[in-house]
Amino acid sequence: MKTIILPGYSPRNKDWAEEIIEDLAPEIEVVIHEWEHWSGGSMSVSREKKRILDLIGDSKINVIAKSVGTRVLMNMLPEIHQQVNKVILCGIPTKFESEKPRELYNNGLSLLSPSQLIILQNENDPLANFEIIEKFVHSVNPKIVVKKMPRSDHHYPYSEDLKKFLT
Repeated sequence: MKTIILPGYSPRNKDWAEEIIEDLAPEIEVVIHEWEHWSGGSMSVSREKKRILDLIGDSKINVIAKSVGTRVLMNMLPEIHQQVNKVILCGIPTKFESEKPRELYNNGLSLLSPSQLIILQNENDPLANFEIIEKFVHSVNPKIVVKKMPRSDHHYPYSEDLKKFLT
């Protein structure tokens, strides 16, 4: 089964994704989706969504999404949730202050069963700390696991947790 990484926005996230691939190999086959803006284009959720859909085709997949990758995935889930085996969300980057992200994540998370999903959120992630994410996610479904990770940044070097959940 193919696992796709939807990284964060910054080109630095390519290094993060490559480290994850290295750590998960050879047991787990992983592909990185490289954002168009990394090579001079611009970020467009609709274009990225189309490129990702072309990449996965009708395959059954696992998804590791970080930061903006979690938002892109939430946009795609209505179309691909039947193909999704497992999802790991790392560093959801919103404090849910407006209705749009609340609705987007609520709709996306509602399409997955708690057994398909784990969320890793750093305790003091500057984009949204653990308590904010846990409170929101548990308002959608209290059975979804939101794991508090021991960092105060937006970096998610948790390969062992990823491997454990995917295998």
